[in-house]
Amino acid sequence: MMEAGRHPNIELLTMSEVLDLVGEVGNFKATILRYPRYVDESRCTSCGDCVVKCPYEADDSFDIGLRKRKAIYVYFPQGVPSTPAIDPESCQYFKTGKCRICEKVCERGAVNFEDREKRVKLNVGAAIVATGFEPYDVSNLEEFGFGKIKNVITALQYERMISASGPTGGELKRPSDSKVPERVAFLQCIGSRDERNNPYCSGVCCMHATKEAILTAEHHPGTELYIFYTDMRSPGKGFQEYVNRAKIEHGVKYIRSKPGRLIDNTENGHVTVVFDDMESQKVARLEVDMVVLCHALIPSESNSALIQALGIELDDHGFVRTPDSPALPFETSVPGILACGFCSEPQDIPDSVVQASAAAAYAAELLTKYEVQSARYEVQNSETKSRLPST
Repeated sequence: MMEAGRHPNIELLTMSEVLDLVGEVGNFKATILRYPRYVDESRCTSCGDCVVKCPYEADDSFDIGLRKRKAIYVYFPQGVPSTPAIDPESCQYFKTGKCRICEKVCERGAVNFEDREKRVKLNVGAAIVATGFEPYDVSNLEEFGFGKIKNVITALQYERMISASGPTGGELKRPSDSKVPERVAFLQCIGSRDERNNPYCSGVCCMHATKEAILTAEHHPGTELYIFYTDMRSPGKGFQEYVNRAKIEHGVKYIRSKPGRLIDNTENGHVTVVFDDMESQKVARLEVDMVVLCHALIPSESNSALIQALGIELDDHGFVRTPDSPALPFETSVPGILACGFCSEPQDIPDSVVQASAAAAYAAELLTKYEVQSARYEVQNSETKSRLPST
């Protein structure tokens, strides 16, 4: 990201969304809404004084609600640019007209409460959609107790928990009492491969759970780790060897099963997994200290408005419709508009990177056939203040 941010031929329009794209390949006109940051990027040095002094907090969406962040904040540590933004929904000044501490402590005068949203018009020859995914809301599945049973968390929450930059500094802790769990269960296909919810496989969960189990074993040797799975899907290069390593070197136990429900043992904080054991063909139970729900991954909610603006087709599951042919898997129903990554189908990081590189190369080849007008843009200021785009 740093490389992209510093490249002379790349302009990053952060905190922005596409409102409209009209025209044809080689000659599109894009209308982009830029939300106010309330901090001037050209003045800010990213010293962080404003963040330190801000007295107001909100749930940190990057850490999936596991900790708080300030009303003025950087979305995540490696974000580009590193300039913070003010969240109007948690900033006291936007609620009551009082405070402005961040403005007072900023020696560069970068804080600007009069910032407004802007509409930007761009001339572009092609567009690439790469809106990614979002986690399925597993609180809809009452049998798994997410949001009610304290020691049931999602795979993304677990990922942040064992990250060195996460809310616990990489230490594994149960939400109920902050103790290190001795037994952890990973439940696969929660909300996916299920006709009631999402019938497709999310593609990355088997390897993600395996990675998390190995990291847990390395951080906390002796932890009992269980992965409840329907079918292990490890088709990538070296993937099956990685699963074998989890079993042999770290003692991860893979249980082919279909979890039915979770029982909260309020006395000790343990969770009982009730499951159909496919090997014994019997209903079985296993008590653990913590359960990780490896949830379905679905197309980003922002897809709907964007797809409508772009005029491209979606498939029955909400993914961008692309051709079945493997030759040009990134083409959409509109020539000159391409799609890559998870927005077109479930895929992991290596596959997404390969497809993104191919889409960028194809777009560059397309543009050699057309004379694209200057990309200089027109800016229209709005009179109204605006909230930040959803994250």
